[in-house]
Amino acid sequence: MTPAAAMLEGARTFSNGVIVELLPVHVLILVILGAGVAMLLWRLHRPQDVYLVDYGCFLGEPRHRVPFATALEHGRLMNDLIDEESLSFMVRLHQKSAIGEETSVPDSFRCIPPDRGIEASRQEAELVIFSAVDKAFARSQLNPENIDAVIVACSFTTVTPVFADVVVNRYKLRDDVQSVNLSGMGCSGALIVVGLARNLLRVVPPGRHVLVIATEILSSMLYTGTKREMLVPNVLFRMGAAAMIMTNSPERARFRLGPIVRTLTAARDSDYQCAFQEEDDEGITGINLSKDLPVVAANALKGHITAFGPAVLPVSELLRVAFSIVRNRLFSAGTTKEYRPAFGKVFQHFCIHPGGRRVLYEVQRGLGLSDRDMEASHMTLHRFGNMASSSLLYELDYIEAKRWMKKGDRLCMISFSPGIDCSSVVWECVKPTADTDSGPWAGCIHRYPVQLPKIVERA
Repeated sequence: MTPAAAMLEGARTFSNGVIVELLPVHVLILVILGAGVAMLLWRLHRPQDVYLVDYGCFLGEPRHRVPFATALEHGRLMNDLIDEESLSFMVRLHQKSAIGEETSVPDSFRCIPPDRGIEASRQEAELVIFSAVDKAFARSQLNPENIDAVIVACSFTTVTPVFADVVVNRYKLRDDVQSVNLSGMGCSGALIVVGLARNLLRVVPPGRHVLVIATEILSSMLYTGTKREMLVPNVLFRMGAAAMIMTNSPERARFRLGPIVRTLTAARDSDYQCAFQEEDDEGITGINLSKDLPVVAANALKGHITAFGPAVLPVSELLRVAFSIVRNRLFSAGTTKEYRPAFGKVFQHFCIHPGGRRVLYEVQRGLGLSDRDMEASHMTLHRFGNMASSSLLYELDYIEAKRWMKKGDRLCMISFSPGIDCSSVVWECVKPTADTDSGPWAGCIHRYPVQLPKIVERA
């Protein structure tokens, strides 16, 4: 072999040796780079986390409260609008409702006859909305200039300018602020606008904030006819509002938003007509709440849980449900009860819309929840009444005022509205509140829970 050939062979051997020696290092580098790129792509394409910074709730002053005796006397003085039979019906309904003596109504209800004009509605809206928003700003330590979008949910009252614009004007929000005013969504309005805020925050740069407001204006809702199904809202609904500040940045956040599930059963005529705004035979407008509403809502909830369960239940619970269904349909011919998922083990807290005692009872039975799970809902109905979709935030404040909320706890909110529209939202606590003195329960939480009369089962 010539010297040149020997040198070439040595170089090839040296080169091959280096390649063999460095090959594992190259593979390791490629694996690390590949994993890094994959992680980067996953972060770029996965939805941004959305958070709740804090919230605030309206609390009526003593002059807004309406004890039962006051309401009864007022009703008797309006004998040209409300006949004795209708008044007696509302009295009986109130006695079964478990609504307490400290609920609030607008000033317009104290007039004889009640003021149902636009100005009365606007004044009520400004009272409850501004109070809730002020408290949300105070608790979050954010300022109006931090707000990038405003979403307001109010079902039955819409004025011009809309309430979202009223908020923009009051707090002098930036010229580039986005605003949405959502009407007609009923008692699911708050959770629906939470979903809208989530969708918005997922497509904008980090550090953006959305102000979410939920309320219902009673001044335009008072029904003065004689149709019993339309008298029910007069007894159940009370004045209230809640404001939330949501963000796509974990800074200052107290809750992380989890799955949101919404189902609609309006294709079924019974569900579509169970809560219906209409005119009675005398041409008086009101909300017709069917006596079958609790049962209809419970049936709609069953279908909703079918969609909600896979989003929140662990695999072990889903397998138990599937096995129960197969066993029941193939081997038991439908004679045995199907397994009911243990939602009480998945969530530490529940906020169920307080649409009425029987509605709460049907939900408790359908989900297999304990009395403790339902306490916030029942006590909110007793202390504040049904405040439409804002009620859920009063329930959350009850849980926090009791200091039950711990870091890592999961909270499930469920609401119902005409349709039937069922909505569920999951929150995970990031940081429990250190402020229990500024919420609506601050001055009375020591008196709760109170004992409520038992619900008599229907035959």
